[in-house]
Amino acid sequence: MSAPSSPTQTRITFDSNRLMIDLCGELDANLVRVESGTGAQIDRAGNVIVLSGEAEARQHAETTLRALYGRLQANKTVEAGDVAAAIKMPTEIFEEGHEEAPEPKGALDIRTRKKVVEPRSPAQAGYVRSLLENDLVFGLGPAGTGKTYLAVAVAVAHFLEGRVDRIILSRPAVEAGERLGFLPGDMKEKVDPYMQPLYDALNDFLPAKQVQKMIEEKLIEIAPLAFMRGRTLSHAFVILDEAQNATTMQMRMFLTRLGEGSCMAINGDPSQIDLPRGTISGLVEAEKVLRNVEGIGFTRFTAKDVVRHPMVMKIVRAYEKAGRA
Repeated sequence: MSAPSSPTQTRITFDSNRLMIDLCGELDANLVRVESGTGAQIDRAGNVIVLSGEAEARQHAETTLRALYGRLQANKTVEAGDVAAAIKMPTEIFEEGHEEAPEPKGALDIRTRKKVVEPRSPAQAGYVRSLLENDLVFGLGPAGTGKTYLAVAVAVAHFLEGRVDRIILSRPAVEAGERLGFLPGDMKEKVDPYMQPLYDALNDFLPAKQVQKMIEEKLIEIAPLAFMRGRTLSHAFVILDEAQNATTMQMRMFLTRLGEGSCMAINGDPSQIDLPRGTISGLVEAEKVLRNVEGIGFTRFTAKDVVRHPMVMKIVRAYEKAGRA
């Protein structure tokens, strides 16, 4: 698929003119993103792309473009996020010294009613793999790295495949000190503001009417952490979000709710603890206590895994550099 190249240039010829249009994007926006992310200069003539610049930059750009073209051949989309992920993936694997063979293409794809979700970084891939292989998984890292999104996607896929009977989603309602009575409305109206990110993720994977019906039939439960006490959560996929705001006692209580046939994902950002000063985060302590327990998976995300607006990555890195992570 490649034409002859010179020592300072790499020429790539793509077979399909139709796929080439999608690869380049509107006004060649995708090519501009690849240029910016790899440092290579990209020129296009028909279905031939010419890469110029340092050898390493050209190789990076070629790997990225071939990966994106492969997505199109597999009838997948190429959007801004996909381009960013393709740029990051090969460099991160190289930088982190991964020695294991890469996953077969599509092996970690998560299939839901509305979309197929794919990991967009090595850490995300490791997290999904851990969710599929372990009954209890911790995802730790900054906002925007896909912890909650991927966990909810796996939960929905497990439910659709019949591997669990229900989905249970929970968060600590620390903004109100768990004193939900100070908020107006009935119980659902009181807790919904804290649970909105979980509703948003569910609506990305299931039709809105199906989500509502499943909530009415208790196939999906969304409740504050305080409501988990005394329960045994069997045959369910259980997610605790914003777990850095759980106290040590709450974390221990929640972890011991795990019942037969269930999976549990605990997600949080240790750098964003909102507990009262002097209160130890249950998430931080759980990582120390459970790190070496067999069958429990831990995935650490960093700023490189941020998949929101590119500015979020810059913000996270700036705070990390300032020593305030």
